Amino acid sequence: MTGKSVPFLDLRAGYLALKSEIDAAVSRVLDSGWYILGPEVETFETAFAKFCEAEHCVGVANGLDALILSLRALDVGPGDEVIVPSNTFIATWLAVSAVGALPVPVEPDPLTYNIDPLLVPAAITSKTRAIIAVHLYGQPCDLDPLIAIGRKHGISVIEDAAQAHSAEYKKARVGGRGDVVCWSFYPGKNLGALGDGGAITTNRADIAARIRTLRNYGSNQKYVNVEQGTNSRLDPIQAAILSVKLDHLVDWTSKRQAIAKNYLDNLRGVTLPFVPDWAVPVWHLFVIRHEKRDELMSSLAAEGISTLVHYPIPPHLQEAYKTACYEKGSFPLTEQFAEDMLSLPIGPQMPIEDQNRVIEAVNRLAAKL
Repeated sequence: MTGKSVPFLDLRAGYLALKSEIDAAVSRVLDSGWYILGPEVETFETAFAKFCEAEHCVGVANGLDALILSLRALDVGPGDEVIVPSNTFIATWLAVSAVGALPVPVEPDPLTYNIDPLLVPAAITSKTRAIIAVHLYGQPCDLDPLIAIGRKHGISVIEDAAQAHSAEYKKARVGGRGDVVCWSFYPGKNLGALGDGGAITTNRADIAARIRTLRNYGSNQKYVNVEQGTNSRLDPIQAAILSVKLDHLVDWTSKRQAIAKNYLDNLRGVTLPFVPDWAVPVWHLFVIRHEKRDELMSSLAAEGISTLVHYPIPPHLQEAYKTACYEKGSFPLTEQFAEDMLSLPIGPQMPIEDQNRVIEAVNRLAAKL
């Protein structure tokens, strides 16, 4: 290894950049004596709804719960089918399974890696109740045709925006187009807590109200339970931290976009991301493709450059879904992506010298393979 290491993402640097603000916010919560829901959560919910250009925000415990509770709020359950991307993190599928419904996978657009709207109609049956549209890697998927399909068939559209905080689709922020939009605040996200956290945003008051009930044991009044809910509440300490970070999200997003531009302008010998003219991605991940991905990854690691694979095993080939009986080759494009995609280091605190070191190493090593 030559030179200092380049981390994939430096979470500690993100904390240190806002240390005084975050520490003050945490102390404020500790001093308040209010440790479940309350003013800190409400303040963040109001601010995040406004940021997302949505009418409502409901904070929950994590991104998976946001998906599960959204499906429940839409009355999706056993015997129903939900269209999902084949190319996604498994949480998208797990949420569908958690409510007893069947995930129905659809292959991605070969350019954007997001679900291909042209393939969705063929997957619709009389049992289809919803479409989950994932804004993968921080790039918005093409929502308008999916929403049009949903309206035509009476199907709800759920957006999985776990990687897309502040992304824009057709000059509007992601957060209010679908029936419900689900968010994760896992620490590595563009808007990340210092622990787990999640939320939903929506313009539908009925969905917001029902999720508020479901997240709190099915109760709006203590000891009065109107349905079988769960315990999935955004923690006030995490809400306070998120409120601090939300004020810096636009700036941090612009820094990610500048890094992505540096990569796009200067990387050679690999397949670079494609961005449609209607999308403004936020580059949660910067994903390249190379036919000898594993060799490139190993060579970069030998030089101290950390990379990751998102995601090495597609959901349909995971043991968790072995009873679905999908064989290798069932979703060839997704499987190809799993074999040749590589995520490069990116983050708002990444110095220019690290960016250029990644570019130089990728260009030099890719040319040799």
